Amino acid sequence: MPLYNFKKIAVVPTAKDFIDIILSKTQRKTPTVIHKNYKISRIRAFYMRKIKFTQSNFHDRLTQIIQDFPKLDNIHPFYADLMNVLYDKDHYKLGLGQLNQARHLIDNVAKDYLRLLKFGDSLYRCKQLKKAALGRMATIMKRQASNLQYLEQVRQHLARLPSIDPYTRTIIICGFPNVGKSSFINKVTRADVEVQPYAFTTKSLYVGHTDYKYLRWQVIDTPGILDHPLEERNVIEMQAVTALAHLRAAILYFIDISEQCGHTLEEQVSLFQSIRPLFNNKPLQVVCNKVDIVTVDNLPPEKRAVLNIFADNAIPLMMMSAVSEQGVAEVKEQACESLLAYRVENKIHAKKLDSVLNRLHVAIPKQRDVKIRPPCIPDNVVAKKLAAASRKRKLEREIEEEMGDDYILDLKKNYDIPEEYKYDVVPEIWEGHNIADYIDVDIFKKLEELEQEEALREEAGLYVVPKIEIDETLKEIKELAAQIRERKAILKQESKIIKQSTKPVIPRTTTAKVRTRRSI
Repeated sequence: MPLYNFKKIAVVPTAKDFIDIILSKTQRKTPTVIHKNYKISRIRAFYMRKIKFTQSNFHDRLTQIIQDFPKLDNIHPFYADLMNVLYDKDHYKLGLGQLNQARHLIDNVAKDYLRLLKFGDSLYRCKQLKKAALGRMATIMKRQASNLQYLEQVRQHLARLPSIDPYTRTIIICGFPNVGKSSFINKVTRADVEVQPYAFTTKSLYVGHTDYKYLRWQVIDTPGILDHPLEERNVIEMQAVTALAHLRAAILYFIDISEQCGHTLEEQVSLFQSIRPLFNNKPLQVVCNKVDIVTVDNLPPEKRAVLNIFADNAIPLMMMSAVSEQGVAEVKEQACESLLAYRVENKIHAKKLDSVLNRLHVAIPKQRDVKIRPPCIPDNVVAKKLAAASRKRKLEREIEEEMGDDYILDLKKNYDIPEEYKYDVVPEIWEGHNIADYIDVDIFKKLEELEQEEALREEAGLYVVPKIEIDETLKEIKELAAQIRERKAILKQESKIIKQSTKPVIPRTTTAKVRTRRSI
């Protein structure tokens, strides 16, 4: 049974967009010019190609939509039941079925008009037949407007559903609204579920992931369930029921022993009894949350007596507080361990195990006699080991421990080169050249001499800029140059304005179009 990725479903266009896309594609991808003087066989082939191309595009696009949406019979029962709860499977199947019927109708329309086009005796007749064929196809698609709109809404909602793997290790959290389920999943996973002090804050399934024993676990937070008959439960509650019914997972049933959720302990135990058939053949734990407010020992005797039903049925009862994180790690660990043991037990009882065991043979050797045979190591091997141990070089760690604070790390002493070269500076190479070859030893001395020479030049006034006095002639030249620049700028702007206002609408180089062909 394949897993399904709902986020890959293509967008379903509206009926109007659907028709526009197909017809514009036909206009772009097929020839558009025909002459009335052509042979009638060529005219027929021209319009038949348009009808065939349009029908093929309609068929392919509708086929893609129908195949993209999941078939309820081919997906996991959890997803099938969840889609039935959210979208009503009858409406869903009807929508896809009508699109399939529309696809067959379009194919039949194209077939009928192609048969009629074979007897077209003029350009006008062939054109009218093509027009009628495309018009009937468009009419068929217009009638599917409501189905296309419904399927697009289903696609958007499916894309927002959490990615739940029905076959992996899963922990499901359930219980009355506002008992601390979302707070727990926020503590043990990287999920960020909204937590508010009122009922039905969580309106859909939320998935978080956690790690335990180097394995990946998915934790599902379900909406709160109220204690009433199955027929009266709403869509929000039915999502939780669907997850509990179809997923093989460890169940954590949360109870608020402080009764701050608005429901008494008796009501919470009554709900447990009513949905208990959903827990069959699954690891189950009951978690008493909000023990930071009141503990089980502080409860009145009649309240404690209500909780005895779990002990009588051998159901583990664990204490936890999501606020103070007391017992959170223990609850997670216990749930994971119980699910691991359950999965191993199921694999042991599976049919595959027998076929594997039949191919295995465990050999158990028997003792031949009571004689003791100690291991024997040859003398030359022992001598080689002792010689190797005596030649063993000391590690730097051992030398450091011996010398203490006087130790200095020296990695060059073990270089396999002559002693006089061990501590030479390693040359720095740039683009195949040794940088040391281009370094002047006396560069700093030469720089100092150059600075002294520059200082003497500055003192002698070599770099002093002579003061230029502006006389009357220079002032007149400057004023005249400013007036010339200003006049040039004004002339430039006036020229630009004149060009914009006198620009012709049609260029003079444009020739008149002579219509010698008929555009179809």
